[in-house]
Amino acid sequence: MTIASAHTDTFARDNLPPQESWPVFNLDAFPYPERLNAAVELTDAMVAKGFGDHTALIGNGRQRTYKELTDWTNKLAHVLVEDMGVQPGNRVLIRSANNPAMVACWLAATKVGAVVINSMPMLRAGELGKYVDKAQIEFALCDTRLMEEMEICAAANPTLKRVMGFDGTCNHDAELDRLALEKSVRFTSVQTSRDDVALLGFTSGSTGDPKATMHFHRDLLIIADGYAREVLGVTPDDVFVGSPPLAFTFGLGGLAIFPLRFGAAATLLETASPPNMIEIIQKYRATVCFTAPTAYRAMLRAMEEGADLSSLRAAVSAGETLPAPVYDEWIAKTGKPMLDGIGATEMLHIFISNRFDDHRPACTGKPVSGYEAKVVGPDGAELPHGTAGRLAVRGPTGCRYLGGQRQDEYVQDGWNISGDTFVQAEDGYFHFAARNDDMIVSAGYNIAGPEVEAALLAHGDVAECAVIAAPHAERGIIVEAHVVLSQGVAATPAQEKLLQDHVKSVIAPYKYPRSIVFTAALPKTPTGKIQRFMLVPGGASKSPD
Repeated sequence: MTIASAHTDTFARDNLPPQESWPVFNLDAFPYPERLNAAVELTDAMVAKGFGDHTALIGNGRQRTYKELTDWTNKLAHVLVEDMGVQPGNRVLIRSANNPAMVACWLAATKVGAVVINSMPMLRAGELGKYVDKAQIEFALCDTRLMEEMEICAAANPTLKRVMGFDGTCNHDAELDRLALEKSVRFTSVQTSRDDVALLGFTSGSTGDPKATMHFHRDLLIIADGYAREVLGVTPDDVFVGSPPLAFTFGLGGLAIFPLRFGAAATLLETASPPNMIEIIQKYRATVCFTAPTAYRAMLRAMEEGADLSSLRAAVSAGETLPAPVYDEWIAKTGKPMLDGIGATEMLHIFISNRFDDHRPACTGKPVSGYEAKVVGPDGAELPHGTAGRLAVRGPTGCRYLGGQRQDEYVQDGWNISGDTFVQAEDGYFHFAARNDDMIVSAGYNIAGPEVEAALLAHGDVAECAVIAAPHAERGIIVEAHVVLSQGVAATPAQEKLLQDHVKSVIAPYKYPRSIVFTAALPKTPTGKIQRFMLVPGGASKSPD
């Protein structure tokens, strides 16, 4: 890193992991200029290219053009600098569901040179507090409908100096919006370096303790100029729709960066249920969809009942394993492939994928151009084709953990080692086998088992517990808790609901155990360690060999 930073607050650059611990980067195909602001490239630059009158965002009953989005974000940027006092390099947390206002806030904060943390609307104050503490967040923009937990977080975390509300319904009836109305539509964005940190993506990993992945301005454009251009072939005529939260890097890429980079339109749903997505696809003739296999299953059923999804040219599946029957049925009903792929928060987005002209069931595909991948053993040596092992990848994006937390676990000998077990076939295609850790992937959400266990153990009725993944007909995988109750507490349906509601109140509701198995004891080693692998979904323990 030899380019001078535009950040006056140097926290992010100071907390990059040591450069010798970074993965090897292949940037040959992305010769961006030294000064690069990703938000400018997605707004002002698009207007300059002639896309001003093209629709950029659709949501909450309104459509906004690229010119309107540019003016909106410039007004918001003035508020951030002049009224909130945000300086380049300051961390700004954004709390909202998927809506145009969240995208506008993210772009405005990026324009002023801030380091943005997009957060899930379901997170509780305690979870938000971990973000604030680790990233030393000083400013937050919050949808006024979600302000309660944000205010609790601010009261408990003095680092957070200013919280300002915005109107996520786009009626401009909140402090941020009212201040923006008086501002100029012209704003001189901060000339950030291409390798200034623009985004912190938090990931829980397998421990429930959040780690922040650090992504540069160049990274935000690389995923569009790489995967979106090569694999999806995005054009200005495309209309995007999907379910992943913008707080996830998968959602930010698929529902904001990809469409805005190419003059396309993004439709944003606060509640992206399959019926709502189907309605949007039919209304706006959406062409590109990002969602999990569980949602595609629901879409297939809707097609049997007359839903017209013929406008979709690209159905991207990620977040969990794509079952071959879903892939086969989609092709049978639409005549088009479903594109399976794998990405990671550490890598920012998808790095291995099937293609429109090269796809097959139960297969993740081949690396996106610029990436290399291999399967390695515990010693890091490449394994023979057909042998299961850890997936290693390197390319134009890669892992940098804030403060270097566990950097040497993810990056080894210049390769990013994902938490997945893969097999590479003789013909070069990669096939997913399993997760390496105890992360539970349910309906596209990553849920750390230990975090759910900690929430359950905080309830006085729980003596011991262990969380595992259990198969489910509709969701693929669900969180299942095996619980030993405290003495005198009865194992009843009412008790099950009580514990489920408790978990929802402590951590994000989507993490709660949809199944609870009450048991007299948990299987353990002689030293007292719980043997989760001995637990049978829906029932008792396995018999030891």
